[in-house]
Amino acid sequence: MASVRQVQVTFDCAEPERVARFWCEVLGYVVPPPPEGFATWDDFDHALPAEKQGSAFVCMDPSGVGPRLFFQRVPEGKVVKNRLHLDVRVGTGLVGQERVAALEAECARLVPLGAVRVRLLPADEDNESCLVMQDIEGNEFCLD
Repeated sequence: MASVRQVQVTFDCAEPERVARFWCEVLGYVVPPPPEGFATWDDFDHALPAEKQGSAFVCMDPSGVGPRLFFQRVPEGKVVKNRLHLDVRVGTGLVGQERVAALEAECARLVPLGAVRVRLLPADEDNESCLVMQDIEGNEFCLD
């Protein structure tokens, strides 16, 4: 049986480049070089048929370890809670107030980028604290 070697996470969104650039800032990801034969992504985008322009964008982990993120334009807006979300692991190994402080510090960095703080889920007997947030189009993610 063949093993999975790569994973790409795809986001449905209204403004692919805007959302991709937000996630680049959150995760330290980068926009890859444009396709061969194009000096910039704008050049590539302008070469597409009008209905395809601005319809997709991508970002990737510069180390090549994390999954590639693909953003595609869809006509409908987000209506209900995500069935899948990203956990941004900023509190790994931390507990109690030290963990909450790390989560709050990352939240403070992300809010000026357009993220929205939703709520802190305090630690219980099974889980450490995490902070629920939304990206610039309302998609939930957690600071974990």
